[in-house]
Amino acid sequence: MSRVALVTGGSRGIGAAISIALKNAGHTVAANYAGNDEAAAKFTAETGIKTYKWNVADYDASKAGIAQVEADLGPVDIVIANAGITRDAPFHKMTPDQWKQVVDTNLTGVFNTVHPVWPGMRDRKFGRIVVISSINGQKGQFGQVNYAATKAGDLGIVKSLAQEGARFGITANAICPGYIATEMVMAVPEKVRESIIAQIPTGRLGEPEEIARCVAFLVADDAAFVNGSTISANGGQFFV
Repeated sequence: MSRVALVTGGSRGIGAAISIALKNAGHTVAANYAGNDEAAAKFTAETGIKTYKWNVADYDASKAGIAQVEADLGPVDIVIANAGITRDAPFHKMTPDQWKQVVDTNLTGVFNTVHPVWPGMRDRKFGRIVVISSINGQKGQFGQVNYAATKAGDLGIVKSLAQEGARFGITANAICPGYIATEMVMAVPEKVRESIIAQIPTGRLGEPEEIARCVAFLVADDAAFVNGSTISANGGQFFV
């Protein structure tokens, strides 16, 4: 069944692959983005997927942006909370601002994205929420106390929402990608990339489309019994 899907951070990287996969599955997709107007315009031109600009760290902006999406496309039944940032530093050098920026976007941003659509999902007795967490939220990572904390917190959000939403036909699940061949990862020095790949049993980086296929499964109408779960898509690098 065709539904309206919102993908935050949906015009680049993993988010773009998710947006495209959901469109190909027959859904009407709104791709949120924070700041790169040029990339968003190019994405819409290439895919036909509408883009909407707001900062997920801002509740009022998120609420207004989602209201615009629903006015344009209809009620949002699928939410993919994918938007995220990094502000890496060893803990002894991490600033309060680096901490706050990451928490505001990666953790509070999930609240800001899901909270406005939650009442409608409850009323309609249907909803699919997928939060894109990270392998580093499962195992931690040097220089990423802020990022790892938020991604671990996202898993707590999912487990709690799953319990609250189940009787209303709402599922909430998480995906923890490992190292994926996005622009950010491919931009690191080759030697660093090689050291990352050496830790992955499959011997390669993941592809954004592989994460997107996980999302497409979780949001399907017939995935209703998968709730509160975490899919680890990391090439065998880490097991929970």
